[in-house]
Amino acid sequence: MKNKKLFIRILMCFFGVMLCAVSVGIFKYAALGVDPFQSFMAGLDALVPLDFGFLYMLANAVLLIFSLIFDRHCIGIATFINLFLLGYVTQFSLNIFKSINPEPALWFRVLLIPLAIVLISLSISLYMTADLGISTYDAVALIITEKWKIGKFQYNRIITDGICIIIGITLFLSAGRPVREIPQIVGAVTVITALFMGPLISLFNEKISKPVLEKLSGEGKTGEKKPKDEQTEDGQPEESQPKEEQPEE
Repeated sequence: MKNKKLFIRILMCFFGVMLCAVSVGIFKYAALGVDPFQSFMAGLDALVPLDFGFLYMLANAVLLIFSLIFDRHCIGIATFINLFLLGYVTQFSLNIFKSINPEPALWFRVLLIPLAIVLISLSISLYMTADLGISTYDAVALIITEKWKIGKFQYNRIITDGICIIIGITLFLSAGRPVREIPQIVGAVTVITALFMGPLISLFNEKISKPVLEKLSGEGKTGEKKPKDEQTEDGQPEESQPKEEQPEE
């Protein structure tokens, strides 16, 4: 039973990370803005003269240290799947989308955005609920909520996303880039994502991810009542009813 539960959690974790990568690929394909953490990385990339791949791993290493200090429980299989596979799967997805339709119309790109926001929120909910580690950035809002006992997750997520956007713009301008180029790293999609991802993740946790995990793994099924046909009229199990004494002849 334990092996089955672990297998279900690993499967849920892997599917969540892969879905996250595909959703990031959709964001990039739509080219109407990126998620808040990627806007931070874009600003950092404009300022620091290092290869983006190395810079991305460096930023995640710093966040990894943060998680190790405050809550090692956030570090697990999903953390490393996210760290080493997400970028490659994102690029692979983007290449497939471009091979199908290299220049999508604006109306089609706009329609892709709600889909991408829903998918990335669901994906984060899935691997968070699997409880086998989460991405180093997702861990920040979770630690603030569950470890430091400050506020609710959805609001903390909005705050951390907002901070990423502000820092990203600040770094971008500090690199000498003109204000007119800010939409390259922060657009309407970035702001919409920052506002809706936190509440959507919480919604998916309660309505989809937790119920699916409980159903597939059999968790949370303790304390089940016996069927009615095995109970007496007063609701007690049949065997617990005292037997009537037979009158002596």
